[in-house]
Amino acid sequence: MFTILGADGKEYGPVTAGKVIEWMQGGRANAQTKIKRVDATEWITIGALPEFGGSDGNQSAVPPALPPAAAPASAPAVPASLTGSAGDIAAGLNARAAPLEVFGCLGRSFDLWKSNFLPLVGVTLLILLVQMVVSLIPFLGTLSGFFLNGVFTGGLYYYYLGIMRGEHRAVGDAFAGFSRAFVPLMLATLLTSILIIAVLLVFLGPLFLSLVKAMMLSGRVVDSLPALSPLALGGIFLGCIAMLYLSISWVFTFALVIDQGLGPWTAMEVSRRVVTRQWFRVFFVMLLGVILAMLGLIGLFIGVFFTIPLMFGAVLYAYEDLFNPPAA
Repeated sequence: MFTILGADGKEYGPVTAGKVIEWMQGGRANAQTKIKRVDATEWITIGALPEFGGSDGNQSAVPPALPPAAAPASAPAVPASLTGSAGDIAAGLNARAAPLEVFGCLGRSFDLWKSNFLPLVGVTLLILLVQMVVSLIPFLGTLSGFFLNGVFTGGLYYYYLGIMRGEHRAVGDAFAGFSRAFVPLMLATLLTSILIIAVLLVFLGPLFLSLVKAMMLSGRVVDSLPALSPLALGGIFLGCIAMLYLSISWVFTFALVIDQGLGPWTAMEVSRRVVTRQWFRVFFVMLLGVILAMLGLIGLFIGVFFTIPLMFGAVLYAYEDLFNPPAA
């Protein structure tokens, strides 16, 4: 992982060697742009590193540096593979994406967390606190779970992706979900919530009705427990599996809406089709990300706010690998 120094004196990164090469190909950096590895303390020029065509890491072997090139300032253009039907988009992405490296996503997230600790923790805490306050408002709190969760999450994703790509981000950008894609994110939140609830009703509805019927007849909850027959337990198991599959498969929906401008249903389908191909890898990224986030509970409960960015970073690095793969 590398960090470059822009002409404005700001640091951009950490990013992969592939991303640096992209910036060089796009004219946003050159062989004389200042760069350093994330674990280094001294700046050298890009041309001094063997990863970018240098003979060795000795800066003295490189001609005197010119003024550094302007740092990247905008997100990459939406590739042609993200146009067309959801099936076509997913097929193009799956053909280009390499197997997801679970620990690679976690490692890059940790590097990002170290390099941008205060901004990531502060902005993440702000968004979570605002969501918490909204959820406590009568009636609006109930509606927010069906309409606004994706708007908040999409804005936070927009902020993280900008930091990851070396773009400038301000605190207000974390609320970009309200200004850039409010309606699509709101509809995506509603659709995913309704469909997951519908799946649960299909599998757990008969069990729920039998429990209610038994309670009405006996007047006691304990007398209704015999309704948990093997068939009912099977329904519970299948319902949980279906809910878990959909929850993981749609995890990149909000990122696709705000980052790539896809419509709600298209984003859901593209996310599901791409994730299904590497479902268990994405699941383990999510699982280990949650474990990292929960490490904050070892000390005071408030410590979790310092580790939650690790989870977001891991998920979004997986998003970058799956939905922004190298061109064929």
